[in-house]
Order: sequence, then structure tokens, then C-alpha cells
Amino acid sequence: MAKRDSGLRFQPSGGTRTTQVPTGKKQRLKIERLANDGRGIGFVEGRTWFVAGSLAGEEVEARVLGAHGKVVEARTERVFQASPLRRPAPCKHFGRCGGCSVQQMPHDEQLALKQRMLAEQLSRVASVEPEEWAAPLTGDEFAYRRRARIAVRWDVRSKQLDVGFRAASSQDIIAIEECPVLVQALQPIMTALPAMLRSLGKPQALGHVELFSGSANALLLRHTAPLAENDLATLKAFCDAHGAQLWLHGEGEPQPVDPSAALGYRLEPWNLALAYRPGDFVQVNAQVNTAMISQALDWLEPRADERVLDLFCGLGNFALPLALKSREVVAVEGVETMVQRATSNAASNGLHNVKFYQADLSQPLDKAAWVAEGFRAVLLDPPRDGAFEVVRNLKALGAERLLYVSCNPATLARDTVELIRQGYRLKRAGILDMFPQTAHVEAMALFEASK
Repeated sequence: MAKRDSGLRFQPSGGTRTTQVPTGKKQRLKIERLANDGRGIGFVEGRTWFVAGSLAGEEVEARVLGAHGKVVEARTERVFQASPLRRPAPCKHFGRCGGCSVQQMPHDEQLALKQRMLAEQLSRVASVEPEEWAAPLTGDEFAYRRRARIAVRWDVRSKQLDVGFRAASSQDIIAIEECPVLVQALQPIMTALPAMLRSLGKPQALGHVELFSGSANALLLRHTAPLAENDLATLKAFCDAHGAQLWLHGEGEPQPVDPSAALGYRLEPWNLALAYRPGDFVQVNAQVNTAMISQALDWLEPRADERVLDLFCGLGNFALPLALKSREVVAVEGVETMVQRATSNAASNGLHNVKFYQADLSQPLDKAAWVAEGFRAVLLDPPRDGAFEVVRNLKALGAERLLYVSCNPATLARDTVELIRQGYRLKRAGILDMFPQTAHVEAMALFEASK
């Protein structure tokens, strides 16, 4: 029997479906203000546009990168009316490469943006302002990055190897001849790298490349299949010509081709040398890292008779300088291999008053044996997720002073709420300009127990 047509037609809840703005569409609009990530905000026909590469007060032509609901993400294609603050982007890849998103701003405006982001999060989430704002901690505006990850992908259709950095808001790879934020020691390697990789006999087996500069320069190649002898010889010759170590990462951990090769960096003010291996976390900005450690010691004021706790300690970046000032340092990290390397770093520097432990820092620490004696001072440097479970128990440790180094103002503000609830006050805070030319905000905050 034929099915009867009831004549009913169903619509999505809420009425007529809104027509989406197509990717690639160009739109002229006025930028009203800046978002916290440095993108300009404009409004057209009830939609909010987030436009990369624009400044407040400008009139621009924006190209749509994507849209969802009433939000449109776009990038600046042309500037019809420029802000007096706009400067020519120092990098010719600006606007296409996804790495440095705020080059159109003078450096002092970048710092002001980051300061506003931190202050806004603390005010909106924690309803607090520090008793004292510290001046921004800064270093060189360019040539600061001592580590870089370079994308490598074999394009099956064009049968060619793409080498460069990821594009903004896309998986495309932008070919890069030079990078103004890369340290000078790595620039020649960066420039010559694409041609060398394309000369290899089996480029389909290449994953990505990482460059490092510290006590030595190094090139790490990730590969998904064994390398041919000719390709390995080409890689060795390239690294020899550029005075760089060659590390390979197939199955298992990265390994140096020369077993005697070692990487590391120095903390000159404290005469310390820290070893690391590709894959370990190290701060990419050596200059600001040294200044950050110095400021942390100044703010936390560790004393010769005190026991200090360092959480998320990594390779010992803070723990070793702290050990020079304190009776004892207990340093805790979630990754066992990092604990082992940090322990070796302490031994090689002749420091015997610092002990490293592995623990899951997303869980409460009250049952750990090393907690029992308590701590007068605590330093923590968590990842972007913050340290909520850790800070919930800090008052019980007897900590009078707490230094929080943050790479995410949102989770710092969230954790600040909990610290204030426990009776701490926000004594001092300020930004760390670890990544100039980007909107990424790092911050330092000092909390003290209320008397």
C-alpha cells in the first residue's frame, strides 16, 4: 500500500536555520576592540567576527577562515583605515604562518595586552587584584626561540615534500625561509633544511623535525620507517656542515647518532648546567627563563634553614637554584624519565640537598611520605591545566609563601579562588614575556598566608 504524505515538515528547534558564512568570503568591517587572544572583534549582521592581524579602530577587509553559529573566525586581508599603533610586520610570513599572531603591534602594546589579559582573569574569576603589580619581565623581542618544531609532510597528489610551519587556523604547511624569532644559531639550519630533506630518497618516511640550541645545536628527525643508508649519510653530512648533533626518533625514545652526544643549557648566574634530551620540556626563551628564575628566588625568598617544595619540577630548572639557597628542596614531577634526568642534573652539579620524586600531580598529595615534615615555601610551575588538586592541600603543608608560575591566566585565576579560600592573599603578580610576537601569556604570582 502506498505511504500517505502527512504534509508535515519538521524544522530544527528555534525556528529557521541560520545560513552560515562561507569559508573564503571577504567582508569589510570595523574593528571595535581586541579579544584576549589579540584578535580584533567586529560585528556584522548579528554575528561576532574575530579577525586575526587587526587592531582596535581599524577598518579592514577580512577573509573567513571558518564560522559556527553567530561566531566568525577570519584573518585580515587588507587594511583600509589603519590604527596609529600599527607597524609593518617584521616577518614576511605574518598572516599565513600560525606562529606569531600579534606582530602588527609594537612590543609595548603586546605587553599591555598581556597585562590586561592577566588582570581581567584575576578580576573576573577571582575578584582580586594583587597588592602590587610587578613590571613585565622581558627579554629580546626577536631571535629568542632556542627550540622549534618544523612540520614535514609528503603531499601524495603533488608528489612533493612540504616543509615549514603550520598555517594559522589550518593544517596547511607554510614554507619558511627564515624565522625572525628563532635564535641566530639555528637560522642557517632552518634555511637549508627544506632542500636537504627533499633530496632524500624516501621522503614519505619523514615525520617532523625539531631544532635545538643550547650547549650544542641539534637536529631531531622523526621518521616512520627505517632510513636508507644513503639518506642517513646525507643527514649526517648536513649536520656536520652546520655543526649540529643528529638525533633520530623512530620507535622508542629519541637517540643521538653519536652515542657521546649530549645536550644541555646553562644557568650562568648560579653556575649550573642542566642536561636534557629531545622531547624533554625546556623553556624556549633562555633570556627570560634566567630572569624568571632570578625573580622567583627574589619573591619567594628561600632561607638557609627552610625546607622548600618544588612542584612540576621538570629537569630541575627551579629546584637546583632553590637548593643553593635552602636547607632542603623536595622536587616533584609526573614523568619518571624527567625525575631521573633531574636527579642526574643535581648530582652533576654537586647538589645533595635536593630530592626528586615522581607523583601524579592531578591527585591529592596528602599520603606522600615526603609531605609529613611540611614546607615553609612552595613553588609550582604547572602546565596549562593548572594545579587545582595540588593547591587544595597547600595550607595543610604549613606553607607561608607560595610562588605560582603560570602559562594560562584562566587556570591561575581559578586556582587563586581556592588559595584565597584557604586564607592566602595575592601579594604580587606580573607577566613574563616568554613568547614575544604572540598573545601567549605567562605570569608569576606570589601568595602569602594571612597573619
